Amino acid sequence: DDQTTENLVKAVSDNKVILDTVWVLVAAVLVFFMQAGFALVETGFTRAKNACNILMKNLMDFSVASILYWAVGFGIMFGAGNAYFGTSGFFMMDSGSTFASLDWTGVPLVAKYFFQLVFAATAATIVSGAMAERTKFASYLVYSVFISAVIYPVVGHWIWGGGWLAELGMWDFAGSTVVHSVGGWLALVGAIFLGP
Repeated sequence: DDQTTENLVKAVSDNKVILDTVWVLVAAVLVFFMQAGFALVETGFTRAKNACNILMKNLMDFSVASILYWAVGFGIMFGAGNAYFGTSGFFMMDSGSTFASLDWTGVPLVAKYFFQLVFAATAATIVSGAMAERTKFASYLVYSVFISAVIYPVVGHWIWGGGWLAELGMWDFAGSTVVHSVGGWLALVGAIFLGP
């Protein structure tokens, strides 16, 4: 009877991790489709001659974020470090306790990364609409590098990675501060910098 109960508990635990992982991946794919939504809405707001430019900026946001967030950003955001930024976990190298801020769930690290990647790309894409038709493609790529590799991960560490705001008791369940506020503030800075 104890053996049966033990097997049942293990099966339930294994199924919970599997279902949690599937849900995280489904949610990540839905957020990934926001890239297409941003691309289409921004294309609709721009003149026809700039349609390809804005579509390419949205595509490159995700492309740049995929590489730089993997190489640097994920470690800065969730790696062990101090109250301001993570100093380990670059290229997702985990020594066992590197990503302790994510240990609250049994979802595999790669699924956690993909889920966070789509939000990093979303934060970067928010800005493209505010600066549409007024930013050169190369200049926009430089901005995309900085937000994906440094700016978004640092703010994310403060709140989701166990940083100083988390220590003060701040909670951000859905990314209203980490994702949308960071993107919004950067969009405002870009719009002010570029002018009318």
